[in-house]
Amino acid sequence: MPAPSRILATRTIYQGQVVKLTIDRVAEPGGVTTEREVVHHPGSVVVLPRLADGRILLVRQYRHPARQYLWELVAGSIEPRERPLAAARRELLEETGYRAQSLRLLFSFYPSPGFLTERMYLVEAWNLRPGRARPESDERIRSRAFTRADIERVLSAKRCQDGKTLVGLLWWLRDDDRSARQRRPQSL
Repeated sequence: MPAPSRILATRTIYQGQVVKLTIDRVAEPGGVTTEREVVHHPGSVVVLPRLADGRILLVRQYRHPARQYLWELVAGSIEPRERPLAAARRELLEETGYRAQSLRLLFSFYPSPGFLTERMYLVEAWNLRPGRARPESDERIRSRAFTRADIERVLSAKRCQDGKTLVGLLWWLRDDDRSARQRRPQSL
């Protein structure tokens, strides 16, 4: 495996509350020296809340960059020094009011590694207890439980526009199929 790129120089263009933009002069594997625009993000969690009856909980909120309301899995940024499972527990409570008795880190992924450092952690939550949602002051969030058939219809109609939600739901459908096959009686 080739060595990772080497940063020769970096210049901060913007420092916001959530992201920082830098221009990095890098020596990349293969001998290419170039400038790359990099958006630095602390990372985030994506929560797959599984209700006891098998439904999945999604939230709907307005997303300004997309200029529309989107149905999504629960998600949010990881706070400084916060672990992914703690962030998942916090975001689930804030956005839906549910408290998870059980959480499991499934995997992590980069949503757009060409320019963004953000790593997303997909976390499964189950054994949920309902409560009162505690959204941040600028969030207007509605939640709804979806059956497997609902999710399949949404995906078939290409109505899911959020990448992290697509990753999580497709993983859930595959995992649900695998679990169903394992539960089936074996024929002799």
